[in-house]
Amino acid sequence: MKSHAPWSLALTATLALAVALPVQAQISPQFSQVPAPLVIEQPRASSAEIEREYRIDAARHLYAAYPMRVFRGKIPPLVYSVMVVETHIDRQGQVLDVKVVRKPAADEVAPWVLAMIRRAAPYPAPVRMEGASVRYFEIWLVDKSGLFQVDTLTEGQR
Repeated sequence: MKSHAPWSLALTATLALAVALPVQAQISPQFSQVPAPLVIEQPRASSAEIEREYRIDAARHLYAAYPMRVFRGKIPPLVYSVMVVETHIDRQGQVLDVKVVRKPAADEVAPWVLAMIRRAAPYPAPVRMEGASVRYFEIWLVDKSGLFQVDTLTEGQR
């Protein structure tokens, strides 16, 4: 009969506990609460005429809303999570819809990012866009610390 090393029993017990815990308990604390955006006055209307230009206005708006969560400098080589989001903004700058286009590797990041996008409304009104609304895509680069950059304004990677 083989005897198990004490560390293998501890590992087995730890793995069993991790599987048994509810998913909510496994969420990293930095992603368990969505930060409140800074109170921002009604943003100026966007002068963007195409989606690419509007994406810059929206990214700047997000950075102004969450300056305490913006990763300053170059992102580390191994980003904790990357996700792609499509956001639909109406003529008043309100969020009509947000969809995950590419799911992040870390499941707790998606609801956190989606809530931050919604809570940052109103965005600059896309008054010069066709139909006075806009759908745009953004890549979110999220660090394990709970800080982020969006691809539109990224400072690059180390």
